[in-house]
Amino acid sequence: MKLYYKESGNTEASLIVFLHGGGVSGWMWEQQIQYFKDYHCLVPDLPGHGLSSSTDFSIHHTAEEILSLILTKAQGKKVILIGFSLGAQVAIKILSMNTDIVDYAILNSALVRPIPLANKIIKPTIWLTYRLTKNRTFSKLQAKQLYISEQMFETYYKETNNMERNTLINILEENMSFSIPKDFSRSKSKILITVGDQEKKMMKKSVLDLMDKTIHCKGIIIPNVGHGASLSEPELFNKIVDAWIHDRELPNGLVPIKR
Repeated sequence: MKLYYKESGNTEASLIVFLHGGGVSGWMWEQQIQYFKDYHCLVPDLPGHGLSSSTDFSIHHTAEEILSLILTKAQGKKVILIGFSLGAQVAIKILSMNTDIVDYAILNSALVRPIPLANKIIKPTIWLTYRLTKNRTFSKLQAKQLYISEQMFETYYKETNNMERNTLINILEENMSFSIPKDFSRSKSKILITVGDQEKKMMKKSVLDLMDKTIHCKGIIIPNVGHGASLSEPELFNKIVDAWIHDRELPNGLVPIKR
């Protein structure tokens, strides 16, 4: 697997790995990279996305590749793993494959409830709607839902146009069939699980499912946000991450999720 990644910051400091969501790429973390510039930051483009677009995507193989990268770069340092949506699913798989390597994890909007009959629905739906992804007006509407700014839109639109139909089908099938790996409960990482209060019920139920599997976690709802807190509320999101990885109180206004 040929995986592109961007490396920045202080290579002597703790390692932060950012895993983006489906349909975007590493550029979605720009405001986090600036905020955490004193850390050693790694931002991969997941297979099928961005500058890794020539590579087939699977959650399992992607997790293997990124875990190998973490082991190479960590060298005994504190490791922080942050994933959004599809990237959060990859992060969950990494935490299950190696239960010791990650010290702190933030899982934002991770779907862990497989959608019934998804594999039968996705392919015919994408065959009917794929041309819409090439339409600029449709892409603008999609970008708005994902909180993608005007400055980021051209990159988003270009990458959307470059994504092949079968790649999109494959990514959606992986995303919608994902469930919690059995070894996730063995992870020793301190895990924060977040969801926007405007997200679908299935996303909120996924937080409870994850919390049921490990005692080393906390779940929160971020107010007034849908799917994409790090893009919609980057300042708040950065403060949440900063507080979590330093064992401080989280910012006011967040809603704790009870087990």
